[in-house]
Amino acid sequence: MLFTETMREEIVGAALPDLTKQQLLKALEDKQITDAQFEQIMTGVHAEFKSTRIEPLEAVGVIAAQSIGEPGTQMTMRTFHYAGVAEINVTLGLPRLIEIMDARKEPSTPTMTIHLSPDYNNDRDKARMVSWQIEAAPLHEFGDITTDMENMQVLVHVNEAVLAKRKISMDLIAETAQKKIRERRHYRDFEAEVVEQDHVILFTPKDQAKYQNLFQLAEHVRNVIVQGIDDIERVVVRKESGEYILYTEGSNLKDVFEVAGVDTTRTRTNNISEIAQVLGIEAARNAIMAEALSTLGEQGIKVDVRHIMLVADMMCMDGEVKQIGRHGIAGEKESVLSRAAFEVTVNHLLDAAVANEVDELNGVTENVIVGQPIQLGTGDVKLIAKPRT
Repeated sequence: MLFTETMREEIVGAALPDLTKQQLLKALEDKQITDAQFEQIMTGVHAEFKSTRIEPLEAVGVIAAQSIGEPGTQMTMRTFHYAGVAEINVTLGLPRLIEIMDARKEPSTPTMTIHLSPDYNNDRDKARMVSWQIEAAPLHEFGDITTDMENMQVLVHVNEAVLAKRKISMDLIAETAQKKIRERRHYRDFEAEVVEQDHVILFTPKDQAKYQNLFQLAEHVRNVIVQGIDDIERVVVRKESGEYILYTEGSNLKDVFEVAGVDTTRTRTNNISEIAQVLGIEAARNAIMAEALSTLGEQGIKVDVRHIMLVADMMCMDGEVKQIGRHGIAGEKESVLSRAAFEVTVNHLLDAAVANEVDELNGVTENVIVGQPIQLGTGDVKLIAKPRT
């Protein structure tokens, strides 16, 4: 068993993926392979790497479209099913793939998978505490709410056991309720008072001339979110692979990251535009790839990751997530004929004529339309003969 500097240099200098290099270096450092085995591995890796590279001038876009589009026709229209978590609905199958490619601002069923830090992920009580900081809890869950029409007041009789269980004080509930009714629900004409000894919070409308104001205030009080994150309607705690994981209905990556006990490095959401806003365009690109692969993989469809990578790169190349369709990549192509071939043909041709645009006929679509060889593969090679003098 021998570890030499020459082997290390050969691995570092090889045109190989980083992960492959790391694995080979680790195997050498741990003295797991001999010189002969090392040479055999490197020869095999180089051969595999060369065989998987594409040829120059290959029509990668067309092949990627074909490789994703054809299996897409075999996908079912199943919408509400989440493997392993029966309580939470999530869009899967073809509708989900369309959502990803259309770069929808909001998925039809936003969900999050929240992993917890080591201090929290083995203790169910701690995991439940984190879930209460995330799950939106309206005020009516903390006690009984009654409307006193005689005194023109809304009374919230707070349950002490619920306060103790959720580890929250009456003052904090009252303060949060007032703030959110004014800011989020845009209702300001009221006053609030905490009666500590009776465990009651009183809400009184300023204008007491109409009962309508009282009923309107009662509705706001009943539904105001006083604990948790407004966008997350429900949280399910499940134990998987020896740790507790939270699954949510609703998504708010920014606010969830601020909750103590959340492992921000492993927490995921299926809302790609939210990932782009919070973590940046590279994270959004990775999310597009992961979501598309998992959606296809869930139905047993295998698509090479490089086709998905090409699509994700095209969607994110300008620093923002753009859809594949006419409001994104297809609608922003340089070629007039290529834009016209996709959708709203007459409008594109008319606009191009008014703007005096010229089509250079560089792409696949426009050359097919005019009946010329496409400028890829052998079609890109031009033979020029030197005339005899």
